[in-house]
Amino acid sequence: MLYRLLLFAILGLYFVFNPQQAPTIRFEKDVVYGKVDDVELKLDMARPASGAEPFPAVVWLHGGGWQAGSKSDNRAAIRQLAEQGYVAVAVEYRFAPRFPFPAQIEDAKCAVRYLRAHAQELNIDPERIGACGESAGGHLALMLGLTEPKDGFEGKGGHAEQSSKVQAVVSFVSATDFRKSRKPSREAAEAVRGYYHGKDLAQVMREFLGTLDPNAPVMRRVSPITYVHSGAPPILTFYGDRDPFVAIEHGQLLDKALKRAGVETTMVIVKGGGHGWSGEDKERTDRLALAFLDKHLKK
Repeated sequence: MLYRLLLFAILGLYFVFNPQQAPTIRFEKDVVYGKVDDVELKLDMARPASGAEPFPAVVWLHGGGWQAGSKSDNRAAIRQLAEQGYVAVAVEYRFAPRFPFPAQIEDAKCAVRYLRAHAQELNIDPERIGACGESAGGHLALMLGLTEPKDGFEGKGGHAEQSSKVQAVVSFVSATDFRKSRKPSREAAEAVRGYYHGKDLAQVMREFLGTLDPNAPVMRRVSPITYVHSGAPPILTFYGDRDPFVAIEHGQLLDKALKRAGVETTMVIVKGGGHGWSGEDKERTDRLALAFLDKHLKK
């Protein structure tokens, strides 16, 4: 009897000093958000485990030249956003060359429509949805923010009754005008071949757009700068001044066009940054991105 009393006392002290904390977020993998022909479109979702008020939402789009990468690349990012009071989703989209442009932006728009279609069950405020992405994903985030139904990118993935409009955009190291090309350095070219299984950057772009001709109509159609208009949402962009693939000129041109249209825009240049960065630079730009989202998506 004395042994059991001592055991219960020890266990009681354990739970006093080691309380079982309830999970702060819920995480789901491979949620089907749409379907195109025989292809199911999936996303990963992180959301707060509790809360009465509807949450803002964020769509995260990975990079990879529109033919590589994975939604799993952004799982840490969406978990962090969920901890900050967002319903955040990391979206997969169809890849070139099997699915060339504009399949990727059509899928991104479908993901936004999915969130609105399920806003009640997911406790989302459908009027507070943002888009974030890096590289190719940054391009898609800009296209989400700047294009409208009349531009012809809605696609047939599902939830056609919903709007694909977003209320804020954060884009990292994205091209904005595909009519302006840049030849990568030898080191950068080798890195591309390693990442894309032997393909060079020219082949990657040709498989995405069907051409490398800067004057081809598709180059204008794929360029976010084409769609700048006064009703666009606030946009935050990040560029590295040593990026071997995307010159900061892309950001500067977009920033000027947005200002001319009266759109709130902020461009951040990371000194010494390449096509992405890490360490203190990443911590700083992550803080800036979160502050921007909070400003425009939280009440």
